[in-house]
Amino acid sequence: GTIKKKSFATNLRQNKKEHQLKVRLIRSMDRPDAKRIPIIALTANTFDEDVKLSFQAGMNAHLRKPVETDTLIRVLGELIYESEENLTLNG
Repeated sequence: GTIKKKSFATNLRQNKKEHQLKVRLIRSMDRPDAKRIPIIALTANTFDEDVKLSFQAGMNAHLRKPVETDTLIRVLGELIYESEENLTLNG
């Protein structure tokens, strides 16, 4: 069968532009979940411009590494809840 993902996290340590392109590709896919799946940037780059570029690419959150486990769990929970709520409300 297929695996249904509830979220996606990407490590931006490597090529930031490549990751932003991947997120844009995911968001443009012709799938109902492509627009709503939570995508989180995990990065040491927390300048305002880095955060802005993450959100412009379609990411839902931008977390600074090292990420505290509690923070990651909280953000994932919030984003997954919002995604599921949107699915329920918008069909």
